[in-house]
Amino acid sequence: MKYSRFNPYSSMFKYTIILMALVMTSCNGSIGQKSKTTTKNGVELPSAVDLDSTRNILPLDNEPVTAADQIGSWVGQLKGKRVAVVGNQTSVVNTLTKAERRTWDQAEKIKYVHLVDTLISLGVDVKKVFAPEHGFRGEADAGAVVEDGIDKRSGLPIISLYGSNKKPTKAQLADVDIILFDIQDVGARFYTYISTLHYVMEAAADSNKTVYILDRPNPNGHYIDGPILDSQHKSFVGMHPVPVVHGMTIGEYAQMINGEKWLPYGKQASIKVFKNQHYTHATPYHLPIPPSPNLPNAQSINLYPSLCFFEGTDVSVGRGTDMQFQVYGSPSLAKYRNFSFTPTPNAGAKRPPFNGKKCFGVDLREYPRLNKLQLEFVVDAFAKAPYKESFFNSFFTNLAGTEKLQAQIEKAMSAEAIAATWESDLKAYDQMRQAYLLYE
Repeated sequence: MKYSRFNPYSSMFKYTIILMALVMTSCNGSIGQKSKTTTKNGVELPSAVDLDSTRNILPLDNEPVTAADQIGSWVGQLKGKRVAVVGNQTSVVNTLTKAERRTWDQAEKIKYVHLVDTLISLGVDVKKVFAPEHGFRGEADAGAVVEDGIDKRSGLPIISLYGSNKKPTKAQLADVDIILFDIQDVGARFYTYISTLHYVMEAAADSNKTVYILDRPNPNGHYIDGPILDSQHKSFVGMHPVPVVHGMTIGEYAQMINGEKWLPYGKQASIKVFKNQHYTHATPYHLPIPPSPNLPNAQSINLYPSLCFFEGTDVSVGRGTDMQFQVYGSPSLAKYRNFSFTPTPNAGAKRPPFNGKKCFGVDLREYPRLNKLQLEFVVDAFAKAPYKESFFNSFFTNLAGTEKLQAQIEKAMSAEAIAATWESDLKAYDQMRQAYLLYE
């Protein structure tokens, strides 16, 4: 595709998911200094990050460096400010010192500390945490209501942005000067963290607050593809007129929300984006922390934009297995497929589709890295479905952002023919997004 920035690799993503060690820290140090080891409730609290090591951070094997990992270059701007953090389990800081980075062995486990815990240890006045879908520590099922509460590690109040309100209220922001947003996105329109970003920016504009955005690479940032959202199908899984794969980092996307005046009444939020280092849109990026319970590894993130369409059908994408978004199947496809899996409840899917039933389908765990949507998956599954009238449900149109895609599949159009209908809209979108890009 002419608007793709990616020269595709022939090999698959390396599975490089590293489980994080979330540790609690104290708030004895002043901003810009490394805190001392103390105890709280009888538990020893390790010091956070050596700020001096982050000022000229060394990339690991030319890997991108997130804004959070450059904390020493921006944390001073929080001095004397009251801060609210919008974050989840991906909001972490790499605590390897400069010397450790020079001798870092990939077989070793990178040391991560949660951003909130790190800020507290550095004396930042963190007032509260706002939690998106899946919760602050990332343990809730997709679509599950996230409750307000208290974070057991930090003692901070947690306010859900996926419960009774998706937008912070003026009262909730009354004791806050800065909203610090740090969440890892995966570059798909229906992944709800960019919707949370929209509502946070809207609340900031309403309350005259500033949003500091710690940018993170987009693992699917090397291409754009899919239908543009039709405004009549706006929902929390699609709020803006962008394609399914939007090709922007969270910081770039925030600039586009402002620049295109997508907030109500054309309002614009005061934002400041802290950039990644050593990153381009063509740079492969392996997330160190799973961004949600059912995206456990690089391959699931690779396939997510293409397979998520099945969430609006009677086909499973492997929820309730350890192959989430790496397989798809249904009991009704037994005639056509030998590969099978049986969903059962697990940590990320307490009530998975086809719970306890054998599903027959396709194993994509060895599928190569994508540089376009693979509509062939859903097109082929529909063609083989014995009960076509019940294949789609109403959620499919929300995910597609248009009624046209379902109609095209039902008319037995090929994936290639369907994609051709998006070409002109994608070219216009790509031209528009150029004004907001921070990286090549």
